[in-house]
Amino acid sequence: MTVIVLKIRFMITKQPIHIFWFRRDLRLHDNAGLFQALSSANPVLPIFIFDKNILEVLEDKQDKRITFIHQALMEIQKQLLALGSSLQVLYNTPLEAFQILTEKYHIKAVFTNHDYEPYAKQRDTEIQKFLDSKGIVLRTFKDQCIFEKQEVLSNTGTPYTVFTPYSKKWKSLVTDQHLQSYDTESYFGNFLKTEPLYTPSIAELGFIAVEQNFPNKTIREDIVQNYTEKRNFPAIEGTSRLSVHLRFGTISIRELARKAQSLNESFLNELIWRDFYMMILWNFPHAATNAFRAEYEKIEWRNNKEEFEKWCNGQTGYPIVDAGMRELNETGFMHNRVRMIVASFLTKHLLIDWRWGEAYFAKKLLDFDLSANNGGWQWASSSGCDAAPYFRIFNPTEQTKKFDPQLTYIKRWVKELSDFSYPKPIVEHTFARQRALDAYKKGLEKKV
Repeated sequence: MTVIVLKIRFMITKQPIHIFWFRRDLRLHDNAGLFQALSSANPVLPIFIFDKNILEVLEDKQDKRITFIHQALMEIQKQLLALGSSLQVLYNTPLEAFQILTEKYHIKAVFTNHDYEPYAKQRDTEIQKFLDSKGIVLRTFKDQCIFEKQEVLSNTGTPYTVFTPYSKKWKSLVTDQHLQSYDTESYFGNFLKTEPLYTPSIAELGFIAVEQNFPNKTIREDIVQNYTEKRNFPAIEGTSRLSVHLRFGTISIRELARKAQSLNESFLNELIWRDFYMMILWNFPHAATNAFRAEYEKIEWRNNKEEFEKWCNGQTGYPIVDAGMRELNETGFMHNRVRMIVASFLTKHLLIDWRWGEAYFAKKLLDFDLSANNGGWQWASSSGCDAAPYFRIFNPTEQTKKFDPQLTYIKRWVKELSDFSYPKPIVEHTFARQRALDAYKKGLEKKV
């Protein structure tokens, strides 16, 4: 009994703190949830959890995303150490991590930013239930998009399923306040003062660090200004390469949207697409695993495993497709125009289920984001909201003539293009196109 009393007394005399939980927002600057935590009553301990539920199912032990995240955390840690604070990094399941934290600290509230994916919603419900049992408040905020959930609705009060009217409503609703940065810097003195806390190495997480120059997170105004004219040409520096930074929150969506709003509407539209797909996934969660349009579940896919492997390895005999897949496999990046070409090729030329391609991209893309990846693949396969009509089938040769006429991009990735070792086309275009049209027509004629 005496021991219990002493333990309770120890807990009560601990300093009350708040926790800020980093997830998809790996920055101190202009961070909505962090601002709310720092401007509250108690000192703030920042934490990050390397989630075992996610890491333990990753097959590639040289997954570039782990190195990227670790580097981002080290940058945050450097900033915090200069402020006399430190980042608490845990490698555990979120539930077990919070069980440990609640034993170690006297936590009054946990602050974090919204996450919209199915697993994230499930995780947050579990953490909410646990914290409730401990009398700890969980407060969450919007940070990774400008508009979320049901903030942009049609005149009938329903979520949009077509992009153009959604984007028009988005633009009519956005104000300077939506794009205003959060002044976290003014409250940096409210971080909990601690000795440097231990951060597990990449090796301790069960992964191998990769040596790679990740895209710079500087917002280049010249790229944004010229985006409309240059964005479709993979051989040139015509896109911002900021997608990985948006994915992990190492830059602020508000800052980028302000730049886009003043410099280039086409670039702004790409950011609105990002909000659109997050909104779709939130309001129509079935789209995460099934066709958004149920009638497209009746398509009879060929799903030839050998052909899928050739597509994965960039050995289809179509240079623009192979270049894209090789770029993806080597760097974790693929130009957006090429993403559309390779996705169309897999689903229409080879009649392989879009979910196979989506899963492969999920393994390989440095900027993998479930809502955007899912939306893009369903667009290419014609099964999604506001998707390309099923009879729109990209001709890889014509796409090459339009967007890589000098073969500059292709030759960068397909070194053996002129050699006898380069494979012949896996399928003839005209035949494949007709086969796809027939398969889609037959599937759509079936009753759902």
